Amino acid sequence: MKNKITIFFLAIYLFSVTEAHQVLKIPIIFQHFGEHKEQDKNISLVKFLAMHYLHGSPKDKDYARDMQLPFKTTGDCITAIAPAYIPVSVEFKLERPVELIRQQNFIRPEQFIFSAYPANIWQPPKA
Repeated sequence: MKNKITIFFLAIYLFSVTEAHQVLKIPIIFQHFGEHKEQDKNISLVKFLAMHYLHGSPKDKDYARDMQLPFKTTGDCITAIAPAYIPVSVEFKLERPVELIRQQNFIRPEQFIFSAYPANIWQPPKA
């Protein structure tokens, strides 16, 4: 009995929080395949699945029915786990005061040598 209750609650959790509820739509695949089989007697199950899952979702006359197939739409399920841990208080203790030393960086003028013709570097050599 304990096993069955555990499986029951696990199934409820999986079907509500993950996309596992899409498995319940599998009979719709066979119903829709039957509808296509009535229109085209030569269609195979592989061709049907390729038409509906490998070639995107073209908006044809049975687009609304196509969107009822499993894994065509999302089930708007979300999982949010947020542990509520609030610390009582936060304290920082410094053993010694921290002293920041500010350095000034000087750039010497001889480090900047400007070329009057920077575009000439990329010109082809002249014969």
